[in-house]
Amino acid sequence: MASLNRTVSLATEGIASLVSGNSKRLTVLIFHRVLPGPDPLAPGEMYAERFDALVGMLVRLFNVLPMDEALARWKKGSLPARALAITFDDGYADNFTIACPILVKHGVKATFFVASGFLNGGIMWNDVAREALRAYKGDEIDLEWLDLGTRSVVTDHERQVLVEELLLKLKYRSLEGRSEALARILDETGVVIPKDLMLSTAQLRGLRDAGMEVGGHTSSHPILAVLPDAEARRQIADDRARLSELLGQAPRFFAYPNGRPDNDYKAGHADIVRDLGYEAAFTTSFGSVGPESGVFELPRFTPWDKPLWRFSLRLAHNYFRGHSRQLLPGSVAP
Repeated sequence: MASLNRTVSLATEGIASLVSGNSKRLTVLIFHRVLPGPDPLAPGEMYAERFDALVGMLVRLFNVLPMDEALARWKKGSLPARALAITFDDGYADNFTIACPILVKHGVKATFFVASGFLNGGIMWNDVAREALRAYKGDEIDLEWLDLGTRSVVTDHERQVLVEELLLKLKYRSLEGRSEALARILDETGVVIPKDLMLSTAQLRGLRDAGMEVGGHTSSHPILAVLPDAEARRQIADDRARLSELLGQAPRFFAYPNGRPDNDYKAGHADIVRDLGYEAAFTTSFGSVGPESGVFELPRFTPWDKPLWRFSLRLAHNYFRGHSRQLLPGSVAP
């Protein structure tokens, strides 16, 4: 662990000094899960030791701010040097059981964007696919009906590659079409999917009680761009109402599922988010938040790189990459 921290420090001290003179920009990081250890079927996901080292580095070298403070200071033009905020998407149980204690240990308050329809035993569609292939007992599987052929799944690597191809096949299908495909996969594999991947109500409230921010993320994490307008509004509104009921206060911030302009959300969805009372919304466009950023299309950065020196270099590049794509003209900070 000491050597890991030393590597992180050496790789990032230069980056921190590079951006120290620029106090007008905010880096917002995206995470999803923090697993107990590395997962061969999800090699890009964070795990506890790696996340602990990363957060420790961020606290030493950056000004890690709660989201409300970060956005208030951005609007006033008073961000400190190397300002950074941390977010999580979707609402996984390990956000509470693993990530939250690490954040508390380092004195960090993060924002968790929760798809409330999965609380208390639900499971996201991508996890259905991954867990089905993880638990499948066979050595090959016939997915000709998805144009994926008959595939060997003897090794973890073969299963991981097939998971990624399967997710791409299903990602932009209609909710009904995706559900039908997943039901067929479960039927053919004979797998019983887990019921404990997502937050419970008690864990959701535990995040709030630990000082974390909870934001909206739609009810069932659809690609808003492929939904009828009325259904998109219902997804955003119902999620906000449910989180308000469970937490006793309305969420202030929202994150678009998947989050790419045009591909995943349209300008009208940003209008809906604003009209429903949210104060700000986040995309997955690369770049950092600056004077040019739209308050309902704030960019975020995903730290996927495993070598922390590469993460650091990408973080620096992202910091200076302004003018991320926006669909709403004139939606900039005051």
